Amino acid sequence: MSVPVFERVALIGLGLIASSMAHAMRRAGLAGEITGHARSAETREIAREIGLVDRVCETAAEAAEGADLVVLCVPVGAMGAVAEEIAPMLKPGAVVSDVGSVKKAVIEAVAPHIPEGVHFIPAHPLAGTEHSGPRSGFAELFDNRWCLIVPANGDIDPDAVARLSALWEGMGAHVDVMDADHHDLVLAVTSHTPHLIAYTMVGVADDLRRVTDSEVIKYSAAGFRDFTRIAASDPTMWRDVFLTNKEATLEILGRFTEELFALQRAIRTGDGDHLHDYFTRTRAIRRGIIEAGQDTAAPDFGRGAARGDKTEPRK
Repeated sequence: MSVPVFERVALIGLGLIASSMAHAMRRAGLAGEITGHARSAETREIAREIGLVDRVCETAAEAAEGADLVVLCVPVGAMGAVAEEIAPMLKPGAVVSDVGSVKKAVIEAVAPHIPEGVHFIPAHPLAGTEHSGPRSGFAELFDNRWCLIVPANGDIDPDAVARLSALWEGMGAHVDVMDADHHDLVLAVTSHTPHLIAYTMVGVADDLRRVTDSEVIKYSAAGFRDFTRIAASDPTMWRDVFLTNKEATLEILGRFTEELFALQRAIRTGDGDHLHDYFTRTRAIRRGIIEAGQDTAAPDFGRGAARGDKTEPRK
């Protein structure tokens, strides 16, 4: 029997990441008790119905009371208000973390509400699907994925960081530590801008009346299918991501635009050598992702066969 890393864990927000954390912690015996809260009464009822956590609470403050670890699993735009609500209930020595896709804005919103003696250690698991809600989680979501831990300041308790790292490793993830500014720039490249491009491409297809709706659906078993998979992600979460990581996202979008113009020029002028060299270089990046174990070369990315279509594009 595993010894819990944290005796009591509170999950605030009960969507994909929180529900997957609950399953993964139970799988490995990482928590003695798991409490949870969601803003929606319907979500709380579903969580009770499926036995997602040990105790579903009516308020975030109730869930956080007496917890050794509190994880904010709400959209980044809501984290400051949640932190303010739970602050009076946080016990000395507790750890507060999050799973947001943006870190600098989260630190600025949450840190002022964290009481003295409580450790605030932001984190970001690089895992996800386009599904949401308490029924969408599964224990394997974090297996062989990365979780980035982004300490809010330089003097954070190393023991608290070590415990949080142990929790994520116990849930199957690899752990790395990164500062907030660098995290937000890296994620603008690897996640945020690709999502924005996917939303845009799907929007273009919707606007292009020469391509009918039936054709878009019927012939989407190609690149467009994968754009639509990403673009099906939670709109509230992604709205908040772009509003809170605007500088890094705009920087990467600017670089993307420059690359796109160069490709447009190559196509217009018939520069096949440029196109071939460019595609060869980018193909090597894809191979590197596969070699790093972050995806598979199997048909349909191996996702449908592996876990019944639950493992779609990662955040």
